[in-house]
Amino acid sequence: MKKIVIIGLDGVPFELIKDFSDKGVMPNTSQIIQEGDLRCMSSSLPEVSSVAWSSIITGKNPAEHGIFGFTELYPNTYQIRFPNFLDLKERPFWERVKENSIIINLPATYPVREMRGVHISGFVSIDLERSVYPKELIPKLKEFGYQLDVDSEKAHHSLDLFLEDLDKTLEARIKTYRYLWESYKWGIFMLVFTGTDRLMHFLWSAYEDENHKYHQQFLDHFRKIDEVIGQIHNRLDSNDLLIILSDHGFEGLDKDIYINYLLRKEGFLKFEDTQPEWRNISSESLAFALDPARIYLNLKGNYPKGKLSKEDKEIVLRDLEGLFSSLEVEGKRVIKSIYRKEEIYKGPFLESAPDLVLVGEKGFNLKANIKAKNLSDRGVFTGKHTQDNAFILVNRDLLESSSKKTSVFDVAKIVIGSAENSYSKR
Repeated sequence: MKKIVIIGLDGVPFELIKDFSDKGVMPNTSQIIQEGDLRCMSSSLPEVSSVAWSSIITGKNPAEHGIFGFTELYPNTYQIRFPNFLDLKERPFWERVKENSIIINLPATYPVREMRGVHISGFVSIDLERSVYPKELIPKLKEFGYQLDVDSEKAHHSLDLFLEDLDKTLEARIKTYRYLWESYKWGIFMLVFTGTDRLMHFLWSAYEDENHKYHQQFLDHFRKIDEVIGQIHNRLDSNDLLIILSDHGFEGLDKDIYINYLLRKEGFLKFEDTQPEWRNISSESLAFALDPARIYLNLKGNYPKGKLSKEDKEIVLRDLEGLFSSLEVEGKRVIKSIYRKEEIYKGPFLESAPDLVLVGEKGFNLKANIKAKNLSDRGVFTGKHTQDNAFILVNRDLLESSSKKTSVFDVAKIVIGSAENSYSKR
């Protein structure tokens, strides 16, 4: 029986995987590139892990699978909620094939549910008990020192402690993969490394600067992952399918840009008193943003203090597009692309989609943060997400012709097609 293995490197951009493969940092990955097919891959909009991984595992766009971001508002309220795996409206690939699957550390899949095989959810997972199926696996994970995520809070106080925790989390993840590989029967195996995203957020500067204090630690993290990639590659037969991919790309960060501050400054967002709180949104408000840069019109009938009529919707959309397209900070254009929901989404949940989605220019990280006191700032992060430079690497010539750009929506089709083909030949 042909096996299918998927290795996820959260956030890793095409340029970095190519660079490390060319320079010998990731020799095993380099070998697979020489044998197979490496492509740049576009991510979801917005380019955040919850949306991108949901798109990867379903092959559907957000208006079909129902996940538009890490946060949403409860219907007809201004109260923030955090969507989870229960909100996913489309079945992931492992529920659509006949093989048993092993799924390790997959973001946006908490809480787990019964399935054929093993499922350990990833970021954002709240407690181990609801993050593991079957539950009988929990004592073994505790024995390995398994952590649901890196403790990123440590990076705000000590990068040394953060890197120590990053290594500890990675080692437990590797122990878990080895144990499950040998101990369970499976046809599909998916292992996601999310420490890469955490590392690049805090230490992208260490990647770019060879003289940086933590440059070698940055390289070492990828070397350790490459060793796992090599082990897995060597365990596969020539007929087995290996897919290595990221959910979005990354680049250096120059400025954080606070979209709700801009909307307040320009009169689109107003509050009933001086406290910028969701509960204080005024009926005079025309629009607001949810992270990272999803713009929602304060439409009558959609929100308790919605005033904007559908007849005036087009006027406000044009005004917002003009505002965002002309936005500059320190003489640099901030917004790269502005999309209306009908341009990028299609499906039964289109009405729940943001009215506009913004993508920042290089170096500009767009954020909602309703309490921001300035338009721009610079926090502890040195790296930010990108939409157009994720990557996918397949160990054979399996992707569509180069005339068609590969996207996160193509992955599930490849996996399901390969699984069905394997099953039909038995």
